[in-house]
Amino acid sequence: MIPQLRAWHEKYGPAGLAIVGVHSPEFFWEKSHDRVVEATKKLGVRYPVVQDNDFAIWKRFGVRAWPTLVLVDRRGIVRYRHIGEGDYEATEAMIRRLLAEGG
Repeated sequence: MIPQLRAWHEKYGPAGLAIVGVHSPEFFWEKSHDRVVEATKKLGVRYPVVQDNDFAIWKRFGVRAWPTLVLVDRRGIVRYRHIGEGDYEATEAMIRRLLAEGG
């Protein structure tokens, strides 16, 4: 999913898309801030990544699996959710739709 997020960040960021990665660790060793910073550099992630070690964001958005992608409009309303890899065309279509409606 990271290649698609990277591409959408570059393509739609200037139009108003704000991507925020949320790192909710599956294993104890993934909780280290230094490891997250190292991984984002290694993977070329240029959008912000939030550490969610206590799973507060995970719970707030009702996430139950890795990866889960959530599109939230400018009013804070969840407009789209996809669990797992794939369906990138539908996700990108929704990104374009939300940007077109100013959401």
